[in-house]
Formats: sequence, C-alpha cells, structure tokens
Amino acid sequence: MNWWTQWKRRRVLRRHAIDDRLWHRTVFGLPFLGELERDDGARLRELTLLFLAEKSFSGAQGLALNDAMRVAIAAQACLPILNLGLDWYDDWVGVIVYPGDFRVRRHDIDAAGVVHEWDDALAGEAMPGGPVVLSWDSAAHAREMNIVIHEFAHKLDMRNGDADGLPPLHADMDRRVWHAAFRAAFDGFCDALERGRETWLDPYAAEHPSEFFAVLSEAFFERPQETRRRYPDVYDQLRLFYRQDPARRTLA
Repeated sequence: MNWWTQWKRRRVLRRHAIDDRLWHRTVFGLPFLGELERDDGARLRELTLLFLAEKSFSGAQGLALNDAMRVAIAAQACLPILNLGLDWYDDWVGVIVYPGDFRVRRHDIDAAGVVHEWDDALAGEAMPGGPVVLSWDSAAHAREMNIVIHEFAHKLDMRNGDADGLPPLHADMDRRVWHAAFRAAFDGFCDALERGRETWLDPYAAEHPSEFFAVLSEAFFERPQETRRRYPDVYDQLRLFYRQDPARRTLA
C-alpha cells in the first residue's frame, strides 16, 4: 500500500463514520458478525467504511440501494479480509446489485465444434478483474447460503488467476498441504452426492473446486464449529489463509 492510499484512507476514517444505529442493526441482523471480539468488531467497522469509500455500488433493474443495504453487503465482504487488508480487493471496483436472481448468457463449444448457448439464472457472480454482481433477495433472505461471502471468496481466489480453489497462499503455508486437504474433502463430498447421501454443504459445492472453496468459506465464517468438526484439515487451512479462527470466537 503506497503513501497516497494510506493518506486517503486515514482521511476517510477521520472525516466519515458509519452511523451507530445503522451499524448495530447490521450486526444484529448478521449474528456471525456479533461474535467478533471488540477490537475485531471495531476493525471490521473501519474496513467497511473504507470499502464503501473505495468501491462503487450500483443498483440494477431499478433497484434503489440505501445505506442499510450497502453497509450489510460491505460488512460481509470485509469479514474475509479482516486480517488480510483491503488491498486484497484492489484489482476491481464495482458492486452491482439486482433485486433478485439475474440471467447471464452462456456459451460453450463441444468436442464436435458445435456452439451451445443458454441463459443461466444466478444469485451472484464474481467477474475476473470486474465487478461483483449480487442478488439482493439472496443476500438479504437466503438461509442456506451466504452469497456475499461466497462471491467475495471467489474474488480472493482470482487474485492469482482463474478461480480454481487455490487462492494466493501466504509464505508460511504449504501448497501441498492445501491441495491434500481440499482434494480429500472435495472427492469425499462428490462421492457422497453420487451415492445419494444427504450432505451438510450445499450440493453446488460439487460443481468445481472453486465452488467448494467458496461454499466452505461461507461455512467457515457462519458455521465454524461444524466446519471444523466435519473438515478439520480444511478448516485448519482456511484458518491459516484467512488468519482467523471463528470456531474459537464462538466458544468465547
């Protein structure tokens, strides 16, 4: 982070603040944020303010965004980078919010060279080098998934190229250990689905290793005790990557 960015951020923190009532309503509505220790909660609030200052929010299809919506999205987006820093989101600017699910035109070329096109209905999408797109209905009301954490986990995954389930690891982490933990968990999860067993995670996690990473990131922050119990090796890798231990917080 260069001196100019540091100066701008210090100025934002001096001149602006998130309204107390708005912040408390946000935390009350997102219980996993309320589990943060006091210092962590204060740092998340500052990160949220800086995120709002540096990112451009826009509503799509006539959606009028208000402060409560922006703060709720920003606070959840900043939770994964609480101990990483806002520079982990420095390669993009926009956050686009639709009222509900939105459609994206897809195309693919099969082995015979035939082009197939279809419309894909999405609740969220993170575009490489581009914006994060969210459905407000899913962000505000979904109980089985956290679309905000999910899409911002993809953004972290993309920092070293295409989303592949391997974000840029810290110097004290071992890629081989990460691969071993996630591969074993992913293969076991896919096998359970193929056998018709009920799964604890959203079945969408089986779509690709990048989706498995994003879905497990949701669980890591929202259901850390269960995540650690079911996937202890993966939990340990996420703890090292995010530099947080949510399971310890929930025991406090």
